[in-house]
Amino acid sequence: MEYRLGEFFVIADAEVELIKITGQVRAFAEGCGVKNGIAFVITQHTTTGITINESLPCVEKDIEEQLERLIPTEYPFHHNHYLPSYGTIGGNAPGHLKSLLTGNHCVLPLIDGKLKLGDAADIYFCEYDGIKKRKYLVYCMGEA
Repeated sequence: MEYRLGEFFVIADAEVELIKITGQVRAFAEGCGVKNGIAFVITQHTTTGITINESLPCVEKDIEEQLERLIPTEYPFHHNHYLPSYGTIGGNAPGHLKSLLTGNHCVLPLIDGKLKLGDAADIYFCEYDGIKKRKYLVYCMGEA
């Protein structure tokens, strides 16, 4: 059984952004030495997500707008108050809640050394909490 772990960083250009990471994930997964197995893509942050969807600007815009409609930025969330344990004000409740909807990971098969992803699909790192340096992992496991 082979195991490989890759760490990758992204920085959004906007407070909320869907960032395509398909190329990085595919390059790592297909070069990791696992022939048949599974690739996990996992965010390391609670105000971000990982999702797979069709790569069209109109679909991306619809996703962002519907998440905002479901979880509006301007809402009196309980998390938006001073947090003594952090020493700051927690103002990122919408990011925490939006990340619950997209999830924090995806799982894809590796067959004959190739990542299996639908023809119209892309993998997205979803930023919901600002312009920050973020990390995600790609963990591949299976037979060599």
